[in-house]
Amino acid sequence: MNFTYPKNERLKSKTTIGLLFSEGKSVSKYPLRLVYRVAEAHQEEKIKIGVSVSKKYFKKAVDRNYFKRVLRETYRLNKHLLLENVTESYSFMFFYQTKDKLSYEEINTKTIQLFEKFLQQVNKITDSEAKTDL
Repeated sequence: MNFTYPKNERLKSKTTIGLLFSEGKSVSKYPLRLVYRVAEAHQEEKIKIGVSVSKKYFKKAVDRNYFKRVLRETYRLNKHLLLENVTESYSFMFFYQTKDKLSYEEINTKTIQLFEKFLQQVNKITDSEAKTDL
């Protein structure tokens, strides 16, 4: 199992990020939020992810950077949940949305729950599409 977060998995494209906010769907598990969208066909990676912490909640860059590092780390350690269960390529934005300073363990637990909730939502969509095709 590969527990890395290489550059080619990082979401950097402004157009893709713009499309995520305009056309993306969302899944939340307090205090985390995942905005996702099926990626374009030319995307070579199965998952591209960006991380964001709002300046509204954390005025100091030190605090924002700490929570961004924690989010990237929890993604890195739990991305196997996504890679093993998705069939299409996705683009994600991963948000931390609270003033509360949760511990790493709490954020890690919430990340796992969020990924499971995302997989349930995606499976419901694909199941309903399969039923309409019949």
